[in-house]
This record gives sequence, C-alpha cells and structure tokens, in this order.
Amino acid sequence: MTPNDEEARRSRAKVSVAALAVLCMAAPVAFIVPALSPAPPRTEPALPSEPTQGPQRIVKNGVVVEFSLLHPGDTSDPPRPLMEGDEAEVRLRMTDASSGLPLRGLSPSAWMDLGRLLSDKADAQQECKDRVGVYLKGLVGIRPLIDLNSYYLLVLNKDPSISVIDPVVGMTGNTSLYTTVVLERPGADWVKSLDQKRLYVSMPRAGAVAVVDTNAFQVEARVLAGDEPTRVALQPDGHYLWVGNDASEPARSGVTVIDTQTLKPAARIATGRGHHEIVFSSDDRYAFVSNRDEGTVSVISIARLEKVKDLKAGTLPISLAYSALSRVLYVADGKEGTVTAFDGARLEEVARLSAKPGLGPMRFSQDGRWGLIVNPSEHTVYVVDAAENQLVHGIPVSGQPYQLGFTRAFAYVRLLDSERVEMINLSSLGRGKQPTVQGFAAGQSAPKLAGDLSIADSITQASTEAAIFVASPSDNTTYFYMEGMNAAMGSFGNYGHNARAVQVVDRSLSEVEPGVYSARLRLPVAGRYDVAFLLDAPRVLHCFHVEAKANPASKKALGALEIEYLDASARLAVGQKPLLRFRLRDASTHQPATGLEEVKVLTYAAPGRRRAEVAAREVGEGVYEVEPSLPDAGSYYLYVSVPELKLKYGDLPYRALWVGGMTQNQTKREEEARGPRAN
Repeated sequence: MTPNDEEARRSRAKVSVAALAVLCMAAPVAFIVPALSPAPPRTEPALPSEPTQGPQRIVKNGVVVEFSLLHPGDTSDPPRPLMEGDEAEVRLRMTDASSGLPLRGLSPSAWMDLGRLLSDKADAQQECKDRVGVYLKGLVGIRPLIDLNSYYLLVLNKDPSISVIDPVVGMTGNTSLYTTVVLERPGADWVKSLDQKRLYVSMPRAGAVAVVDTNAFQVEARVLAGDEPTRVALQPDGHYLWVGNDASEPARSGVTVIDTQTLKPAARIATGRGHHEIVFSSDDRYAFVSNRDEGTVSVISIARLEKVKDLKAGTLPISLAYSALSRVLYVADGKEGTVTAFDGARLEEVARLSAKPGLGPMRFSQDGRWGLIVNPSEHTVYVVDAAENQLVHGIPVSGQPYQLGFTRAFAYVRLLDSERVEMINLSSLGRGKQPTVQGFAAGQSAPKLAGDLSIADSITQASTEAAIFVASPSDNTTYFYMEGMNAAMGSFGNYGHNARAVQVVDRSLSEVEPGVYSARLRLPVAGRYDVAFLLDAPRVLHCFHVEAKANPASKKALGALEIEYLDASARLAVGQKPLLRFRLRDASTHQPATGLEEVKVLTYAAPGRRRAEVAAREVGEGVYEVEPSLPDAGSYYLYVSVPELKLKYGDLPYRALWVGGMTQNQTKREEEARGPRAN
C-alpha cells in the first residue's frame, strides 16, 4: 500500500488538510472506505423509527451524544416545527458516559441527506454506515444535500471571476474545481462576513461591491459603492462594511459605509486624497482611514458616521494596524520610515518609532502582541512589541517582502522577487531573543513576474490552525503548506484563470461551548432527513432522523400564477433523460394559463453547481414540459420562471429531484474503489 493510500485509509470525515494535500499531489488513486468496526455490545436507548422534533440521545463506546436540530435560540417546549426554507441550528452535545463531563476538542463530522436515497435497504443503521463510507471517499457527484464538514478554497482571479475549489472531494485526479463565481468586473479586494455566509468583493471599474452568497456561490446583490471602490473592511461587530474610494476628486475620495443588513449605503464620508487603508478600534467606536496623498489618518465615529479628527503621522501613511491587546493604532510612513503609535481612545500620539524609508504593509499577530512591517527596499521585516510600544527587531529576509499572513504560531512573509515564503516563529520574538526564520518554496517563479498584483492577501490560513494556502500569481497555482514540513504538500491549479488572492470559507461544525458542537444551515426542501454522525476517537457512528414540514406559504401562488408539478419521479437514474411536466394556473381563477410564450426552467445541483437553463414548451392546456439536464448523481433543485409575467426564479415553489445509481462502468469502478465493506 502506498503512503497516499494509507493516508486515505486513515482519513476521517473531516479530512485533515495534511492528508488532503498529499492526495492533491498524487496520481489518481482509489479511495478506500475505512472499516467501521461494530461497537462492543452495550445497552442503548432505541431510536424512534419516525423522525422526531426534539433532542435525540444515544450512548456508544462510553460517549453520550445528544442531537437536536431546532430553530436558533428556540427554547419552547415542545420546540417549534421546522419547515422548508427555515434556518436551523445543529447541536451535538457530547459527554462522558461515566462522569458526565463534557468532551472537548473533538472533531465530529455530520452529513444531512433526504432519507433513504442511496439505497432501499431495510437496515437503516447499516445504510447509514454505507452512506458515510461513500461520503468519505469523496466521489464526484455523490454529495449529501448538506455537508457539515466542508470547507472551500476561494481564489480571486485577475479576470472578473472567483474560482471555488473543493480541497476535500477528490476529483479522480483531474480537477478540484467546484464552481466559478462570475463577477461584473475584476475584483480588487474582498472580505468575509462574520458567519462566512457572504463574501464582499470590491469592483473598482464597476463602482460597486458584489455580495456573493457562499452557500450557493452566486452573486446575490450588487451595491453601489462610490468612485473607485478598492479596499474593503468589515468592522468587528459586522454591522457595517467600509469601502475605500480612491477617487481623483478630493470631494469623492473617502469611504462608503454599507449596512450589511439592508445592503444599502448608510453614509459616504470624504476624508482626503489618495489610497485608503481602513482599520477599526476593537470596541467598534472608531474607524481609522488613511489618506495617502494628504499625509493624514481620518478618525470616524462609527456611531455618528462622521469624521471627528485628522491625525498627522508623517508624509506618506502607507499602512495602518490596530492592536486589540494594547488598544493602540499604528501608522507606518513609507517615505520617512517611521511608525507612529496613537492611543485608540484618547487619539493622541504615544510613541514614534524609527525604522528606514520604504516601509510597506503592517499587520498584527492573532494575539495582538507582535506588529510586523515589511520593507521591500531593505529586504527587512520590522517587529513592534505592542506591550512596550518599541521596535524590537529588524529581521533580514532573502528577498523583497510585500505581504504578510499569520497562523497562531508563525508569521508568513511573501517575497516579491522570489518564489520563497519566509516563516518567522512568533515564539522567538522579544527583546534579547534571536528570531528564528525558515521558509519554503511556493511555486517556480517570483510573484512580480505576473505583472499587476492584487492588494488582497495571497496568503490565508487553512481550515486548521497550523496550515496555510499561498497563491502564486506567476504560476496560477495555489499551494498548501503545513507547519513542520520542509516543502509545500499539495497544489491546486486555477484552470486557465490568473490567480491573485485566496480565502477559505469554512462550513464545519465548531465547538461553541464545552462539549457542544454546532453549525447553522437552511433546510432546502421539505421531507425526512437522515443525519449521519461520525466521531473518530472513540468511534461512534449513528444516523439520527429529523423532518422538515412543507411550508404552507410556499404552497400559495406568489405571483400571477400557481404551479403544480406533475407525473415525473422525484428519483432518477444517472443518464436518464426525464420529461418533467408542470401545470400553470391563474392564481385568482385557477384556470389553466395557456399560450405563455416564455416559460423557463432553471436546474442546479446542490448546493449551487451545474446551473442550466432551458425553455419549456406547452403540451396541453396550461401544461408545460421540459427535459432538464441532470448529468451527475446528487440532489438537484428545479425552478420555473415566466419573464413575460415578471415571475422570477424563486417566485414559484421549486421542486427537488434526486439522481442516484450508476452506469454499468461506473458501478464496476465503484466496486473496485469501495474496498472493505463498512460494517
């Protein structure tokens, strides 16, 4: 067995990024389902055969697992029933069966799918094990309706697009591209919402910010954001999105403030000429906006959305950083080579530190202790100790540093003239210490060879604390590096696009209180759901059952028409070409809606892939027919629109379809890849 196969065998549902990266580098390999050994005999509460609304409890291998799926914050007894379209919260409480103490620091995995879709076996728990085995293998197209373990790598491209890469699902050695988000104009900068359900992308040439839904990976809104919207920043509480307007006219140069609830501009504030960097005080009291050509930093009251003061900090304020630890604002001046510290509450200068001209971006470590500033002309990274407001290090690096990224333990320094990424061990910093520097290659050529670069970060932390992704603009490749290794462990191509920046959107369960693991989701359709749960150590595998009721509101006609889906089966086979029929009626008279010339049908695979639109034709009085394209196995949504009546997709109730089963050749390959049967 090869090392890659061994890694795949040991992989859990929440695949470690280390094993994932090794698989990305390897030639196509067979995914092996880990043997799921039966638990020792133990008395367990019987699970109801029908779905229940309240908490469900099991005891296995010394672990008590309490599962619930409820409306967020619902404390009613009995809880309110869930319906299609509702937002729901998964909660898994795990305690030790003997002591009752919460089990902390675990990595549970869970998947939700419509009940009994992969097989017709009577043994529900055996089917659950079979499902988990399939999910673990990461086969193309075989995805649960809701995956509570996934994360996605997002690559901002030079062209108007974002590549969405699924690092967890093995694409049989060919590709890991999940989907592509098409933008109106090229993006300059981007930032995630606090819950990671949205991505805000500035588009200077469009004068707008694109709001991307990271569940469906579609642009859900376009918000006008002033002239030349470039830098974007989300304040700590997430209420306002701040957009820097790099307009040439002084009256239009400043910031546009967007309310993230209404997605409308709340204010436009002129601050001064030049490019604008934006940071915030940790208490959401002030926004600090640099005005590069004015040589000032504007202080804006977030409560009043008014400028209250201009701070003078040299002649060329190139970057800003705020330490939540010391509550001090630091302003790096590129021309004078100084770093000025301002008290974040009194807005008064408290220190001025001297480095050398040529300073660039400044960032703080995750704990707020160490502020690092790059100086490309001096091949140096300077370090500020926020505890003392002192410059404690000038660390030489092997090239021209131009970007910074952090994990908990390391600072990562991207070099402009080299493919190498330098790593500074944060534990080696401090007065009287000798900083430790090491590095690795991320690509074959220097970033500057790509030409124009993005102001957005080309380094981002992976879904675990001790790993990063690095985009190489000159190679159009993103590299995965795990701390402790001598080289990058994996890479992802960018499929013809020119990569500029990277982000990670994490969907996995997280520990919200001791022993309680939670995630939020939206129930896409009504029906019975099986919730497959897996814990690796100790081994616990079980399927819970919940139900989402039909939403009465969706049964009502939401426009001029009402719709009735007719005789097509909700379950189809791969390769089958279904004829789907539906009847449209007038909402007031209930008479057939005949003679409609423009009826369109949109289909896409969960949760937003393989979008296709086809025109429907009338085959009877008010009955319309379409042959949708459903090429792969998985869950699909189907929407109907009638543009001539101004009925958009989503105005009429949608239908869910499941494509299951395989062709003969696929079945043979599946059996070869299956390995030992899960039992």
